[in-house]
Amino acid sequence: MIVRQFINWIRTAPAGERAEATRALARAWLISDLSEDDRIAAEGALLMLLDDPSPLVRQAMAEVFARSAEAPAAIVQALAVDQPAIALPVLEHSPLLIDADLVDIVATGDNEMQCAIARRINLPASVGAAIAEVGCAAAALELIENANAELAPFSWDRIVERHGHLAAIREAMLVLEGLPAATRMALVAKLSETLAQFVVARNWLPADRADRIASEARERSTVHIAARSRGEEMRGLVAHLRATCQLTAGLILRALLSGNIELFRAALAELSDLPEARIAALLHDRGAASLDALLIRAGLPESTFAAFRAALEASHEAGYVDSIDGAVRLRRRMVERVLTHCETDRQAAEPLLILLRRFATESAREEARVFCEELVAEEALAPLEHDLIAA
Repeated sequence: MIVRQFINWIRTAPAGERAEATRALARAWLISDLSEDDRIAAEGALLMLLDDPSPLVRQAMAEVFARSAEAPAAIVQALAVDQPAIALPVLEHSPLLIDADLVDIVATGDNEMQCAIARRINLPASVGAAIAEVGCAAAALELIENANAELAPFSWDRIVERHGHLAAIREAMLVLEGLPAATRMALVAKLSETLAQFVVARNWLPADRADRIASEARERSTVHIAARSRGEEMRGLVAHLRATCQLTAGLILRALLSGNIELFRAALAELSDLPEARIAALLHDRGAASLDALLIRAGLPESTFAAFRAALEASHEAGYVDSIDGAVRLRRRMVERVLTHCETDRQAAEPLLILLRRFATESAREEARVFCEELVAEEALAPLEHDLIAA
Protein backbone atom coordinates (compact mmCIF):
# COMPACT_ATOMS: atom_id res chain seq x y z
CA MET A 1 0.00 0.00 0.00
CA ILE A 2 2.76 2.48 0.96
CA VAL A 3 4.72 1.73 -2.21
CA ARG A 4 1.57 2.28 -4.31
CA GLN A 5 1.10 5.68 -2.72
CA PHE A 6 4.78 6.45 -3.34
CA ILE A 7 4.45 5.63 -7.04
CA ASN A 8 1.39 7.86 -7.39
CA TRP A 9 3.03 10.75 -5.52
CA ILE A 10 6.37 10.62 -7.33
CA ARG A 11 4.77 11.22 -10.73
CA THR A 12 4.21 14.90 -9.91
CA ALA A 13 6.78 15.63 -7.17
CA PRO A 14 9.71 18.04 -7.81
CA ALA A 15 13.09 16.49 -8.68
CA GLY A 16 14.71 17.26 -5.30
CA GLU A 17 11.85 15.71 -3.38
CA ARG A 18 11.83 12.68 -5.70
CA ALA A 19 15.54 12.19 -5.00
CA GLU A 20 15.07 12.29 -1.22
CA ALA A 21 12.10 9.97 -1.40
CA THR A 22 14.09 7.57 -3.58
CA ARG A 23 16.93 7.63 -1.07
CA ALA A 24 14.49 6.74 1.71
CA LEU A 25 12.92 3.93 -0.31
CA ALA A 26 16.35 2.47 -1.18
CA ARG A 27 17.35 2.51 2.49
CA ALA A 28 14.07 0.88 3.43
CA TRP A 29 14.68 -1.85 0.87
CA LEU A 30 18.07 -2.57 2.49
CA ILE A 31 17.34 -2.29 6.21
CA SER A 32 13.57 -2.37 6.82
CA ASP A 33 11.62 -5.52 7.59
CA LEU A 34 9.38 -5.35 4.55
CA SER A 35 6.85 -8.02 3.71
CA GLU A 36 7.56 -10.06 0.59
CA ASP A 37 4.88 -8.21 -1.37
CA ASP A 38 6.16 -4.79 -0.28
CA ARG A 39 9.70 -5.83 -1.09
CA ILE A 40 8.76 -6.84 -4.63
CA ALA A 41 6.79 -3.62 -5.06
CA ALA A 42 9.69 -1.51 -3.73
CA GLU A 43 12.13 -3.13 -6.14
CA GLY A 44 9.72 -2.50 -8.99
CA ALA A 45 9.43 1.16 -8.02
CA LEU A 46 13.21 1.52 -7.85
CA LEU A 47 13.61 -0.10 -11.26
CA MET A 48 11.05 2.34 -12.63
CA LEU A 49 13.03 5.24 -11.15
CA LEU A 50 16.03 4.27 -13.26
CA ASP A 51 14.15 6.03 -16.07
CA ASP A 52 13.59 9.19 -14.07
CA PRO A 53 14.60 12.26 -16.12
CA SER A 54 16.48 13.79 -13.19
CA PRO A 55 19.99 12.42 -12.48
CA LEU A 56 19.49 13.40 -8.84
CA VAL A 57 17.11 10.47 -8.40
CA ARG A 58 19.52 7.89 -9.78
CA GLN A 59 22.41 9.48 -7.89
CA ALA A 60 20.49 9.04 -4.64
CA MET A 61 20.05 5.33 -5.43
CA ALA A 62 23.72 4.95 -6.31
CA GLU A 63 24.84 6.50 -3.03
CA VAL A 64 22.68 4.09 -1.00
CA PHE A 65 23.40 0.91 -2.98
CA ALA A 66 27.08 1.50 -3.84
CA ARG A 67 28.63 -0.46 -0.96
CA SER A 68 25.89 -3.01 -0.32
CA ALA A 69 26.09 -6.66 -1.21
CA GLU A 70 22.31 -6.89 -0.68
CA ALA A 71 21.37 -4.28 -3.27
CA PRO A 72 19.25 -5.35 -6.26
CA ALA A 73 21.75 -6.62 -8.84
CA ALA A 74 19.79 -5.33 -11.84
CA ILE A 75 19.72 -1.82 -10.39
CA VAL A 76 23.44 -1.85 -9.62
CA GLN A 77 24.20 -3.01 -13.15
CA ALA A 78 22.17 -0.15 -14.61
CA LEU A 79 23.72 2.46 -12.30
CA ALA A 80 27.24 1.25 -13.18
CA VAL A 81 26.82 2.35 -16.81
CA ASP A 82 24.96 5.58 -16.10
CA GLN A 83 26.45 9.08 -16.18
CA PRO A 84 29.87 9.28 -14.44
CA ALA A 85 28.51 11.28 -11.48
CA ILE A 86 26.01 8.46 -10.85
CA ALA A 87 28.21 5.50 -11.76
CA LEU A 88 31.41 6.44 -9.90
CA PRO A 89 30.47 5.33 -6.34
CA VAL A 90 29.06 2.06 -7.71
CA LEU A 91 32.14 1.38 -9.85
CA GLU A 92 34.50 2.11 -6.98
CA HIS A 93 32.71 0.20 -4.21
CA SER A 94 29.98 -2.21 -5.32
CA PRO A 95 30.77 -5.86 -4.49
CA LEU A 96 28.09 -6.97 -6.96
CA LEU A 97 30.10 -6.11 -10.08
CA ILE A 98 32.02 -9.11 -11.40
CA ASP A 99 35.41 -8.96 -13.12
CA ALA A 100 33.89 -9.22 -16.59
CA ASP A 101 31.62 -6.23 -15.88
CA LEU A 102 34.57 -4.14 -14.75
CA VAL A 103 36.77 -5.11 -17.70
CA ASP A 104 34.00 -4.16 -20.12
CA ILE A 105 33.48 -0.78 -18.43
CA VAL A 106 37.23 -0.09 -18.48
CA ALA A 107 37.15 -0.64 -22.24
CA THR A 108 34.05 1.46 -22.89
CA GLY A 109 33.91 3.98 -20.06
CA ASP A 110 35.47 7.42 -19.79
CA ASN A 111 38.56 8.42 -17.78
CA GLU A 112 36.66 9.08 -14.55
CA MET A 113 35.04 5.66 -14.66
CA GLN A 114 38.41 3.98 -15.28
CA CYS A 115 39.88 5.86 -12.31
CA ALA A 116 37.02 4.78 -10.04
CA ILE A 117 37.55 1.13 -10.96
CA ALA A 118 41.31 1.46 -10.42
CA ARG A 119 40.63 2.59 -6.82
CA ARG A 120 38.61 -0.53 -5.91
CA ILE A 121 39.73 -2.55 -2.90
CA ASN A 122 41.20 -5.96 -3.80
CA LEU A 123 41.19 -5.20 -7.50
CA PRO A 124 41.85 -8.51 -9.34
CA ALA A 125 44.72 -8.95 -11.78
CA SER A 126 42.41 -9.29 -14.80
CA VAL A 127 40.89 -5.86 -14.23
CA GLY A 128 44.32 -4.38 -13.51
CA ALA A 129 45.52 -5.80 -16.81
CA ALA A 130 42.63 -4.12 -18.63
CA ILE A 131 43.50 -0.76 -17.08
CA ALA A 132 47.15 -1.24 -17.94
CA GLU A 133 46.24 -2.09 -21.53
CA VAL A 134 43.64 0.55 -22.41
CA GLY A 135 43.27 2.80 -19.36
CA CYS A 136 44.20 6.47 -19.37
CA ALA A 137 47.31 7.74 -17.56
CA ALA A 138 45.23 8.96 -14.60
CA ALA A 139 43.71 5.49 -14.17
CA ALA A 140 47.17 3.91 -14.40
CA LEU A 141 48.36 6.25 -11.65
CA GLU A 142 45.38 5.31 -9.45
CA LEU A 143 46.20 1.66 -10.09
CA ILE A 144 49.85 2.11 -9.11
CA GLU A 145 48.86 3.87 -5.88
CA ASN A 146 46.24 1.24 -4.99
CA ALA A 147 48.06 -0.94 -2.46
CA ASN A 148 45.27 -3.55 -2.64
CA ALA A 149 45.38 -4.07 -6.40
CA GLU A 150 46.81 -7.25 -7.93
CA LEU A 151 49.00 -6.58 -10.93
CA ALA A 152 50.85 -9.13 -13.06
CA PRO A 153 54.42 -8.37 -14.19
CA PHE A 154 53.34 -7.92 -17.81
CA SER A 155 50.83 -5.28 -16.67
CA TRP A 156 53.60 -3.28 -14.99
CA ASP A 157 55.56 -3.46 -18.23
CA ARG A 158 52.54 -2.34 -20.25
CA ILE A 159 52.06 0.71 -18.01
CA VAL A 160 55.71 1.63 -18.50
CA GLU A 161 55.40 1.17 -22.25
CA ARG A 162 52.29 3.33 -22.53
CA HIS A 163 52.84 5.95 -19.81
CA GLY A 164 56.46 5.69 -18.70
CA HIS A 165 57.29 9.03 -20.35
CA LEU A 166 55.16 10.80 -17.70
CA ALA A 167 57.03 11.93 -14.58
CA ALA A 168 54.10 11.24 -12.23
CA ILE A 169 53.90 7.61 -13.39
CA ARG A 170 57.65 7.07 -13.06
CA GLU A 171 57.84 8.63 -9.59
CA ALA A 172 54.88 6.60 -8.31
CA MET A 173 56.36 3.33 -9.60
CA LEU A 174 59.96 3.88 -8.56
CA VAL A 175 59.06 4.26 -4.86
CA LEU A 176 57.35 0.84 -4.81
CA GLU A 177 59.34 -1.74 -2.88
CA GLY A 178 58.18 -4.81 -4.77
CA LEU A 179 58.53 -3.47 -8.29
CA PRO A 180 60.24 -6.10 -10.52
CA ALA A 181 63.82 -5.23 -11.42
CA ALA A 182 63.11 -5.52 -15.15
CA THR A 183 60.23 -3.04 -14.85
CA ARG A 184 62.41 -0.67 -12.84
CA MET A 185 65.00 -0.89 -15.61
CA ALA A 186 62.38 -0.14 -18.25
CA LEU A 187 61.40 2.98 -16.29
CA VAL A 188 65.00 4.11 -16.17
CA ALA A 189 65.25 3.64 -19.93
CA LYS A 190 62.12 5.76 -20.42
CA LEU A 191 63.55 8.48 -18.21
CA SER A 192 66.91 8.58 -19.96
CA GLU A 193 65.18 8.63 -23.35
CA THR A 194 62.93 11.50 -22.27
CA LEU A 195 65.84 13.52 -20.89
CA ALA A 196 67.93 12.94 -24.03
CA GLN A 197 65.10 14.15 -26.24
CA PHE A 198 64.62 17.18 -24.02
CA VAL A 199 68.24 18.38 -24.10
CA VAL A 200 68.44 17.80 -27.85
CA ALA A 201 65.21 19.75 -28.41
CA ARG A 202 66.67 22.63 -26.37
CA ASN A 203 69.90 22.50 -28.42
CA TRP A 204 71.89 21.97 -25.24
CA LEU A 205 73.67 18.91 -26.62
CA PRO A 206 74.00 17.29 -30.05
CA ALA A 207 71.95 14.14 -30.50
CA ASP A 208 74.90 11.70 -30.57
CA ARG A 209 76.39 13.04 -27.35
CA ALA A 210 73.01 13.11 -25.61
CA ASP A 211 72.43 9.47 -26.62
CA ARG A 212 75.87 8.45 -25.31
CA ILE A 213 75.31 10.19 -21.98
CA ALA A 214 71.87 8.62 -21.67
CA SER A 215 73.32 5.20 -22.46
CA GLU A 216 76.01 5.56 -19.79
CA ALA A 217 73.40 6.68 -17.27
CA ARG A 218 71.28 3.62 -18.09
CA GLU A 219 74.26 1.34 -17.56
CA ARG A 220 75.01 2.90 -14.17
CA SER A 221 71.37 2.50 -13.19
CA THR A 222 71.40 -1.10 -14.37
CA VAL A 223 74.28 -1.93 -12.05
CA HIS A 224 72.48 -0.16 -9.18
CA ILE A 225 69.29 -2.15 -9.78
CA ALA A 226 71.16 -5.43 -10.27
CA ALA A 227 73.01 -4.93 -6.97
CA ARG A 228 69.63 -5.25 -5.23
CA SER A 229 68.41 -8.20 -7.28
CA ARG A 230 68.86 -11.89 -6.61
CA GLY A 231 67.79 -15.22 -8.04
CA GLU A 232 64.76 -15.15 -10.32
CA GLU A 233 64.56 -11.37 -10.24
CA MET A 234 68.16 -11.11 -11.46
CA ARG A 235 67.45 -13.58 -14.26
CA GLY A 236 64.37 -11.60 -15.25
CA LEU A 237 66.40 -8.40 -15.34
CA VAL A 238 69.11 -9.94 -17.51
CA ALA A 239 66.51 -11.42 -19.87
CA HIS A 240 64.94 -7.97 -20.19
CA LEU A 241 68.32 -6.39 -20.92
CA ARG A 242 68.99 -8.94 -23.63
CA ALA A 243 65.55 -8.50 -25.19
CA THR A 244 66.06 -4.73 -25.33
CA CYS A 245 69.61 -5.02 -26.74
CA GLN A 246 71.15 -3.53 -23.58
CA LEU A 247 73.14 -6.61 -22.52
CA THR A 248 76.33 -5.37 -24.18
CA ALA A 249 79.98 -6.17 -23.59
CA GLY A 250 80.38 -2.69 -22.11
CA LEU A 251 77.65 -3.28 -19.52
CA ILE A 252 79.02 -6.71 -18.60
CA LEU A 253 82.51 -5.28 -18.23
CA ARG A 254 81.12 -2.46 -16.07
CA ALA A 255 79.45 -5.03 -13.82
CA LEU A 256 82.70 -6.94 -13.39
CA LEU A 257 84.71 -3.77 -12.75
CA SER A 258 82.15 -2.77 -10.13
CA GLY A 259 82.63 -6.07 -8.33
CA ASN A 260 79.09 -7.18 -9.15
CA ILE A 261 79.87 -10.82 -9.83
CA GLU A 262 76.16 -11.78 -9.63
CA LEU A 263 75.27 -9.64 -12.64
CA PHE A 264 78.42 -10.78 -14.47
CA ARG A 265 77.57 -14.46 -14.02
CA ALA A 266 73.89 -14.00 -14.84
CA ALA A 267 74.75 -12.11 -18.03
CA LEU A 268 77.14 -14.82 -19.23
CA ALA A 269 74.59 -17.52 -18.35
CA GLU A 270 71.92 -15.72 -20.38
CA LEU A 271 74.14 -15.18 -23.41
CA SER A 272 75.84 -18.58 -23.40
CA ASP A 273 72.74 -20.61 -22.48
CA LEU A 274 74.70 -22.39 -19.75
CA PRO A 275 73.57 -22.90 -16.13
CA GLU A 276 74.99 -20.42 -13.63
CA ALA A 277 76.68 -23.23 -11.70
CA ARG A 278 78.65 -24.11 -14.85
CA ILE A 279 79.53 -20.43 -15.35
CA ALA A 280 80.78 -20.18 -11.76
CA ALA A 281 82.95 -23.28 -12.23
CA LEU A 282 84.51 -21.92 -15.44
CA LEU A 283 85.25 -18.57 -13.81
CA HIS A 284 86.73 -20.25 -10.76
CA ASP A 285 89.02 -22.28 -13.02
CA ARG A 286 90.98 -19.08 -13.81
CA GLY A 287 92.28 -20.55 -17.03
CA ALA A 288 92.52 -18.16 -19.98
CA ALA A 289 91.36 -20.86 -22.41
CA SER A 290 88.24 -21.61 -20.35
CA LEU A 291 87.35 -17.93 -20.08
CA ASP A 292 87.93 -17.31 -23.77
CA ALA A 293 85.73 -20.28 -24.68
CA LEU A 294 82.99 -18.96 -22.43
CA LEU A 295 83.20 -15.45 -23.90
CA ILE A 296 83.12 -16.86 -27.42
CA ARG A 297 80.03 -18.91 -26.61
CA ALA A 298 78.43 -15.78 -25.12
CA GLY A 299 79.04 -13.97 -28.41
CA LEU A 300 81.16 -11.19 -26.94
CA PRO A 301 83.69 -9.40 -29.21
CA GLU A 302 87.14 -10.98 -29.22
CA SER A 303 88.68 -7.52 -28.85
CA THR A 304 87.29 -7.38 -25.29
CA PHE A 305 88.74 -10.69 -24.09
CA ALA A 306 91.95 -9.14 -22.75
CA ALA A 307 89.95 -6.66 -20.69
CA PHE A 308 87.77 -9.40 -19.25
CA ARG A 309 90.80 -11.53 -18.39
CA ALA A 310 92.54 -8.65 -16.63
CA ALA A 311 89.36 -7.60 -14.82
CA LEU A 312 88.61 -11.13 -13.65
CA GLU A 313 92.18 -11.59 -12.41
CA ALA A 314 92.00 -8.29 -10.53
CA SER A 315 88.64 -9.34 -9.06
CA HIS A 316 90.09 -12.61 -7.78
CA GLU A 317 92.92 -10.73 -6.10
CA ALA A 318 90.88 -7.88 -4.66
CA GLY A 319 87.89 -9.99 -3.70
CA TYR A 320 84.27 -9.23 -4.46
CA VAL A 321 82.30 -6.58 -2.65
CA ASP A 322 80.13 -7.73 0.24
CA SER A 323 77.62 -4.86 0.32
CA ILE A 324 75.03 -3.39 -2.02
CA ASP A 325 76.59 0.07 -1.92
CA GLY A 326 79.96 -1.36 -2.87
CA ALA A 327 78.58 -3.13 -5.93
CA VAL A 328 77.23 -0.07 -7.70
CA ARG A 329 80.41 1.90 -8.36
CA LEU A 330 83.36 1.23 -10.61
CA ARG A 331 86.41 0.26 -8.57
CA ARG A 332 89.12 2.68 -9.53
CA ARG A 333 92.13 0.43 -8.92
CA MET A 334 90.61 -2.36 -10.99
CA VAL A 335 89.73 0.00 -13.84
CA GLU A 336 93.21 1.52 -13.93
CA ARG A 337 94.81 -1.92 -13.87
CA VAL A 338 92.70 -3.16 -16.78
CA LEU A 339 93.31 0.06 -18.72
CA THR A 340 97.06 -0.21 -18.25
CA HIS A 341 97.00 -3.83 -19.38
CA CYS A 342 94.95 -3.06 -22.50
CA GLU A 343 97.06 -0.02 -23.42
CA THR A 344 100.07 -2.35 -23.74
CA ASP A 345 98.10 -4.96 -25.67
CA ARG A 346 98.42 -4.43 -29.41
CA GLN A 347 95.22 -6.37 -30.04
CA ALA A 348 93.11 -4.04 -27.91
CA ALA A 349 90.71 -2.10 -30.12
CA GLU A 350 90.45 1.66 -29.87
CA PRO A 351 86.73 1.61 -28.87
CA LEU A 352 87.64 -0.59 -25.90
CA LEU A 353 90.38 1.82 -24.81
CA ILE A 354 87.97 4.76 -25.12
CA LEU A 355 85.44 2.90 -22.96
CA LEU A 356 88.05 2.05 -20.32
CA ARG A 357 89.27 5.67 -20.24
CA ARG A 358 85.71 6.79 -19.61
CA PHE A 359 85.44 4.20 -16.85
CA ALA A 360 88.71 5.51 -15.37
CA THR A 361 87.44 9.10 -15.36
CA GLU A 362 84.10 8.10 -13.87
CA SER A 363 85.67 5.98 -11.14
CA ALA A 364 88.15 8.73 -10.22
CA ARG A 365 85.38 11.32 -9.93
CA GLU A 366 83.20 8.96 -7.90
CA GLU A 367 86.06 8.15 -5.54
CA ALA A 368 86.76 11.85 -5.06
CA ARG A 369 83.08 12.54 -4.35
CA VAL A 370 82.91 9.79 -1.73
CA PHE A 371 86.17 11.02 -0.16
CA CYS A 372 84.84 14.58 0.12
CA GLU A 373 81.56 13.39 1.60
CA GLU A 374 83.46 11.44 4.24
CA LEU A 375 85.54 14.52 5.07
CA VAL A 376 82.40 16.62 5.51
CA ALA A 377 80.84 13.92 7.70
CA GLU A 378 83.96 13.74 9.88
CA GLU A 379 83.99 17.53 10.18
CA ALA A 380 80.36 17.51 11.30
CA LEU A 381 81.07 14.84 13.95
CA ALA A 382 84.15 16.57 15.36
CA PRO A 383 82.28 19.15 17.56
CA LEU A 384 80.01 16.41 18.91
CA GLU A 385 82.99 14.25 19.87
CA HIS A 386 84.64 17.27 21.49
CA ASP A 387 81.52 17.97 23.55
CA LEU A 388 81.28 14.34 24.66
CA ILE A 389 84.93 14.32 25.76
CA ALA A 390 84.50 17.60 27.61
CA ALA A 391 81.43 16.29 29.40
